Amino acid sequence: MDGSPSAVDSDATADGLPGESVVVDTNGIRLHTRQAGPEDGPLVVLLHGFPEFWYGWHRQIEPLAEAGYRVIVPDQRGYNRSDKPDGVASYHIEELAADVVGLIDAADRETAAVAGHDWGAAVGWWLALSHPDRLDSLTTVNVPHPTVMEQTLRNSWSQRFKSWYMLAFQVPMLPEAISKANNCRVLQRGLEDSSRPGTFSATDIEHYREAWTQPGALTAMINWYRAMVRYRPRPARQQVSVPTLVMWGQEDEFLEAKMADESLDYCDDGQLVTFPSATHWVLHEKPAATADELLAHLDATVEQE
Repeated sequence: MDGSPSAVDSDATADGLPGESVVVDTNGIRLHTRQAGPEDGPLVVLLHGFPEFWYGWHRQIEPLAEAGYRVIVPDQRGYNRSDKPDGVASYHIEELAADVVGLIDAADRETAAVAGHDWGAAVGWWLALSHPDRLDSLTTVNVPHPTVMEQTLRNSWSQRFKSWYMLAFQVPMLPEAISKANNCRVLQRGLEDSSRPGTFSATDIEHYREAWTQPGALTAMINWYRAMVRYRPRPARQQVSVPTLVMWGQEDEFLEAKMADESLDYCDDGQLVTFPSATHWVLHEKPAATADELLAHLDATVEQE
């Protein structure tokens, strides 16, 4: 595989949504992406988390593209319409980061700004710590620096209770069976019950259900958590050198808010923006505000170059 965009992929479920579907060969697999904005604009890669897919960023794509940025939003490996390689080892964080490096290469760029939410933020942190030469800037949303996460899990019973599902996902096959039952009702309730009322519309849920029911998707999605616990990877360094914006919905029921501020201790050039009334799903609850903050961060970084 040469890493270049290899096909335009028709996606009827994405009709009327921003960008166009493009399949990209990267790191030995094929990732489905949505791409928008001028091809010569500064590159921004947006990374979704669990249990979403590229659609998790759909409200932020147009503002970035209209501001002149080239936006690439992949279905990360294992999700929706991207490849779903077998085995837990395929979802090691180093593989997930290498996928993004390959996307940057495929766009014929040396560097990109990377923004990630949830697991996408975890991949973003890892990229900044292991491939800082490939990043112009980092934006993370509602997931802390990995050292902060590790220390908090070690010292906080509150966070351990919040993270109970990570251990539940280690059981073979059962999590997939529960997630699939009743037309993925557990996943739907997980989104709806942990967000502000009305955040996810019926149309949103249908898009998600379409992604969750792709062959092999549930196992692949859960294998991200299995790989994290099985391999317990640690980055080569702890300090992030690239300009970093941390955005955080403070009503997140999965992650303690204090970890957002603590993450700045590991950033040479870090900024925190909080959304007091927002939950873990702040990208959906505050789409305009999060897009504005991201744009301001990107513009400041471009001006420094």
